[in-house]
Order: sequence, then C-alpha cells, then structure tokens
Amino acid sequence: MTTGVRRRMGVEERRQQLIEVALELFSHRSPEKVSIDDIATAAGISRPLVYHYFPGKHSLYEEAVRRAADELTARFSEPAEGPLGARLLRVMGRYFDFVEEHGPGFSALLRGGSAAGSPHANAVIDEVRSTAYEQVLHHLGIEGPGPRLALVIRSWVGLAETTALSWLDGREIPRAELELQLVHDFVALAAVAAVSDEETRLHVRRIAEHESPDGPIGDLFVRLGELAVPEQEG
Repeated sequence: MTTGVRRRMGVEERRQQLIEVALELFSHRSPEKVSIDDIATAAGISRPLVYHYFPGKHSLYEEAVRRAADELTARFSEPAEGPLGARLLRVMGRYFDFVEEHGPGFSALLRGGSAAGSPHANAVIDEVRSTAYEQVLHHLGIEGPGPRLALVIRSWVGLAETTALSWLDGREIPRAELELQLVHDFVALAAVAAVSDEETRLHVRRIAEHESPDGPIGDLFVRLGELAVPEQEG
C-alpha cells in the first residue's frame, strides 16, 4: 500500500527536473509567455522553491537552452570515414531526429534567445552553429578555409536551420527527401563557388572522386549531367 509521500529530491536532481520542465514549456510557448508560476506548477513545487534553485526565469531559460544545445551539438559528431555524401546524410538524419523529437522546442532553441532578451542564450546557439561549421571543415580535411569556402559552409549551416524550421511549420515534404536535399544543397553551393574560386574547385573535385555513382552526391552529379543534355524533340 502506497502512502503518497513524495521522495525529496537532491539539489542537483531538482535543478535538472526544473530544466527539463522549463525546456518542455519553452518548447510550446515563447519564453516571455512562460512564467515562474507556470514552471512551478508543472514541476509540482511552490514558486519560492523555484527561486531557491534559480535566481530567475532568464537563468533557468539559459540552462534549458544549454541542455538542448548540448544535445543538438552531439548529433553533429560523425567519423571522418567513407564518402562525404553518406557522412552528411547520416548527420542530417540525426539532426532531423532532434528536430522531430523536440518539435516546437527546436524553434524555441533557435528563435528564443532574442525573444527572451538573453545574450547568453544567443551565444549558446552561436556555439551550436560554430560546432556544425567546424565539423564540416573536419570532414573536408581542412583547418583554415578561404573566405569563399567559409561562406559556403556557413550558408549551408544556416540553410539547414531554415529548412528544418520550415518543415516544422507544415511537414509538407517528407523528412527523408529534405535530408537528401540538404546534402545536395551543400554540393550545389560549393559548385557555384567553385566556378570562381580555385580552393573550392579543388575540394569539389576531391569530393567527386571519392563518391560512388549510387551515393547521395554521386547520384546528384549524374542527375545534373542529365539536365545538361538537351531533350530530344519528338
């Protein structure tokens, strides 16, 4: 027979509970619309007890953003082995796993820093973008890219964010198609830059050399080649 007596949580356990509760609330509502009372009610504790663990909503929000950012950053880790296309596709799969698992929370993570007026949260989000940028450099096998190649990579990271946010709004395009499209987008951005930048040209050629014809990038090259061939009339 249960007594209904609640187990007392330790300090760190309670902090982690509040972070999880806050992240869930911030996932469904913008930070400015979530109050300490909302967090206390969802956690099943009193308002003063929330303040015992966190000085205010902003500090709790920043901890929640850090938790989400750490999890998302971990999704970018991928051994630098095998064709680049297959590697990027696996990363995109884990990226969209996070987006799908967290739903509105992904939007809160990327948009919420400004909405909450939290420079620290914005800095955490920028760290995620920097990690994604560094991971792409790692897979390309370079440390100090020139300005055009660096712009390609940063543009692609931003495109992945925008694509994921747009997908969340309606999910009209199958997720797997978008994951593959983003791999193709990276190659397309690099190919355009390669027209006028020797460094990028060398990397695009190197990528092509290691791709199999039926891989994500090899298939793209085949399809682009088909587009370049005029259709026969009649």
